[in-house]
Amino acid sequence: MPYTDVRILDENGNGLGPGEVGEISIKGPQVMQGYWNKAEETENCFEGEYFRTGDLGLMDEDGFFKIVDRKKEMILVSGFNVYPNDVEKVIVEHAKVLEVGVRGCKDEKTTEAVMAFVVKKDDSLTEDELRAFCRERLTNYKVPKHVVFRDELPKSNVGKILRRKLV
Repeated sequence: MPYTDVRILDENGNGLGPGEVGEISIKGPQVMQGYWNKAEETENCFEGEYFRTGDLGLMDEDGFFKIVDRKKEMILVSGFNVYPNDVEKVIVEHAKVLEVGVRGCKDEKTTEAVMAFVVKKDDSLTEDELRAFCRERLTNYKVPKHVVFRDELPKSNVGKILRRKLV
């Protein structure tokens, strides 16, 4: 869009280079100036003139942007960022999995732990089998510590899994 600048920023507001994941932040005449009568919320979502969208993404070498996940849904495991989409993409590759939703849950040792909610395609699927599958394809801290099998997952009107409703 004309007169619009988009950047990928780290937690400290520093610009990141191509291929680095951070928060998509924008400035331009069409971007809101802040929340009505909510100065603290406004301050929390701006980095200078840049509005922090809450979307995590990256810019490729050609200047195209890709959304990776939502910042609020990111899981922090022992200081490492885990994006639910990354874990979901691996789990759904398992032949016995119909669909999956991943979110974080509190954990005394690691701050948060990865929790997967799975709808089976084949009833013979076990937690151990799924974790072994994940260990072959994911870094150890991304492997779900908890697996919950469900008959169905909560979805929006357009069929998107609602992670916030996974409990």
